[in-house]
Amino acid sequence: MLRRRLSPTGSAATSLRFAALLLVAALVGCKPAARTADPSAAGERVEAAFGMGAPALLAATTQRTATQELETSRQTAIVTASRRVSPSVVTVNVIRREVVRPRDFFDIFLFGPVQREVAGLGSGIIVREDGLILTNEHVIRGAQQVVVTLSDGRDFEAEILGVDEATDLALLRIPATGLPAAPLGDSDDLMIGEWVIAIGNPFGFLLSNSEPTVTAGVVSGLGRNIIPDGQDRRGYYLDMIQTDAAINPGNSGGPLVNALGEVVGVNSAILSRSGGSEGLGFAVPINRARRVAEDILAHGHVRRAWIGLEVEPAGANRFGRIRELRVASVVPESPAARAGIRPGMVLESVGRKQLRTPLDWQAALLDARVGQALELTALDGGQRRIVRLVPEDVPSLAAERVRALDDFELVTLTPKIRGERGLISERGALIVSLSASARRLGLREGDLILEINGSNVDTAEEAATLLRRAARRGFVRLVIERQGQRLEATFRITS
Repeated sequence: MLRRRLSPTGSAATSLRFAALLLVAALVGCKPAARTADPSAAGERVEAAFGMGAPALLAATTQRTATQELETSRQTAIVTASRRVSPSVVTVNVIRREVVRPRDFFDIFLFGPVQREVAGLGSGIIVREDGLILTNEHVIRGAQQVVVTLSDGRDFEAEILGVDEATDLALLRIPATGLPAAPLGDSDDLMIGEWVIAIGNPFGFLLSNSEPTVTAGVVSGLGRNIIPDGQDRRGYYLDMIQTDAAINPGNSGGPLVNALGEVVGVNSAILSRSGGSEGLGFAVPINRARRVAEDILAHGHVRRAWIGLEVEPAGANRFGRIRELRVASVVPESPAARAGIRPGMVLESVGRKQLRTPLDWQAALLDARVGQALELTALDGGQRRIVRLVPEDVPSLAAERVRALDDFELVTLTPKIRGERGLISERGALIVSLSASARRLGLREGDLILEINGSNVDTAEEAATLLRRAARRGFVRLVIERQGQRLEATFRITS
């Protein structure tokens, strides 16, 4: 009895198998397409119903997943950063007048100085949505007209709000609102080796559209000090960011961007034997550029910090490399003098910045702010001291200015200005600003006027009076001091 219950009879098993086949037939028959399809197609559907077609479905799913992964891998940090900042990059077009070099003496005698209009271009960064644009000073130097082209192709004539030759930066404004402002990062947080991209407009409209070009590289170095080659460059490039991202002609003034899509520098210079990129590009740190822009907006010029001491290299090794920075002189009644700094002390650092060369010291002064305390670490007779001092405005910039002939701005020489500029003479009128026409006569900012047509100059007011008197005669002979030398400049004034 028990065995019969557990083992069905042969006829019962056959009935079960037959019922299963009927069930399968019924399931297949329920699909409308199965009634009209050919037998082989029906067979495939049966196989699919029982899982026989799973490998084909798996292959299709795997292919879709691989495509999605490939698309995801293309959206790199560089792509995202480029997309974030590119709309904020503009082309800066300038028209400037340049003096054509005469071919020979007869050109000079017959035609005199000949000028021509020359077009130039660079790049810029929208830093505020109401039309503020940051670029390089050398891009707009001597410009008669500046036109900014946005990435969408719109053109706007720009106003120059201010320039700073010492940092090679300029601030422009265009009459537009709702512009895409670039996010600004923290250049003090950069690391050597991290990815960066340079965005700009190399060769301008030769590339047929106004969209910027992107090149990628890494931060190759930090705190680089570069001495210019003298080809129409002024001052030094100090404490710069070095990168191997390609910076080509027209990229000057464009942004250097980190992998987060934040502007960390303003592309400014390259070292090159060919004139094109050779992997040695340099950018002004954005923290410095931000301070320059804030000063120009608030004061119309950059408030340069002054401490009142001069430094000199010391302790050079047998290869000529400088190992120490020594205080050479201190201006009386200056912030340095009040803080107790004396000649002969060795400066080790300013804040967190180590000092090894005079250029390191100049770079530290560029980043110092008027009224904000600095901490200097110094060795005084073998004893290490921490000295706190508060920088003041540069005396020559804070002094009252006197306008002369609509071409010069002069200030009277004082002991502080004499110490600031390292001048030998104890009297005179210092040129702090001059027109483009006065520059073409060979005069420069920083020249100290000692005599005008044989008359000694003691103050800026005297110089202005003597220049007005000389203008009526049409002939001017100046005696000036420049870099410790006495020079003469002679020219005519025409109405």
